[in-house]
Amino acid sequence: MYRYIIKRFAMLIPILLGVSFMIFFMMDCAPGDITDVIGQDMSKEVVAQIREDLGLDRSVFYRYFLFMKGLVVGDLGYSYSYEAPVSDLYFQRLPYTLKLSFGAILVCVIMAIPLGILAALKRGTLIDNACSAFAILGLSIPHFWLGLLLIILFAQKLGWFPSFGASEGIKSLILPSFSVGTAMMAVMTRTTRSSMLDVLRADYLRTARSKGVDESLVISKHGLRNALIPIITVFGTQLGTCFGGTVVTENVFSYPGVGQMMVAGINRRDTTLVCGFIMMSVIMISLIQLFVDIAYAYVDPRLKGQFSSPSKKKTKKEE
Repeated sequence: MYRYIIKRFAMLIPILLGVSFMIFFMMDCAPGDITDVIGQDMSKEVVAQIREDLGLDRSVFYRYFLFMKGLVVGDLGYSYSYEAPVSDLYFQRLPYTLKLSFGAILVCVIMAIPLGILAALKRGTLIDNACSAFAILGLSIPHFWLGLLLIILFAQKLGWFPSFGASEGIKSLILPSFSVGTAMMAVMTRTTRSSMLDVLRADYLRTARSKGVDESLVISKHGLRNALIPIITVFGTQLGTCFGGTVVTENVFSYPGVGQMMVAGINRRDTTLVCGFIMMSVIMISLIQLFVDIAYAYVDPRLKGQFSSPSKKKTKKEE
């Protein structure tokens, strides 16, 4: 298990290198730089000093080297547009994005798993087709369009929820969570349906029914539990996608998360902030995927052998 975890962390190195350089190159190709935004009311000497500190008077490779040198020691750099260290800005916004991500996953799970189970139990019927159509409809609707509809209906017309910000706690999370969660619902619904169909044909479910076990326990305890492996896979993938894909929703609802500040950093040509935020997001998504992989072993003990070290496997064979 430990070797697997170390191997996964080692795989982060080429990913971080590739992502960071790509972002640096793309931001360098964009017209202007951060001094065009923050240097309007500054003297030429101050602007020149900022450009020298950020390496803007040098090549993109030199700036990339400076950024990676700081990243190695845990320094994400300093944002001149917000006049604060990038790491402080990131961890100030991270709790909001985590709340939104887990809220969206909660909405997705609450809708997708019951729909998937129901569609599997009613395979080939009108209910099955209706559940699948509803799930695909959620995938087809763009985030920003659904978010605007939710704001118009539930915020402006009915006044049930706030239309922007995070000042009202859980109430501020409901609309953006629903906007993001419905898009992820289709994949998890279809995965749950497919996995449950495979399990429902298993012999051990027939045995449980023949022993007189209640049908609800057969489905929930024996069926769903053995169908969790692909569902957990999709859950982890969707959680990582959700964490990195809330940018549009955060801007529609003016939600103070990582994505909103990242877009503001792009508009301000703040390469240091954008790269720091993206690098931290890549690390977070990779950690989520790692935790999902480890969770497989606890859901299905048969998978523990895949995480065992070669020395242990060899010892077992020799015995």
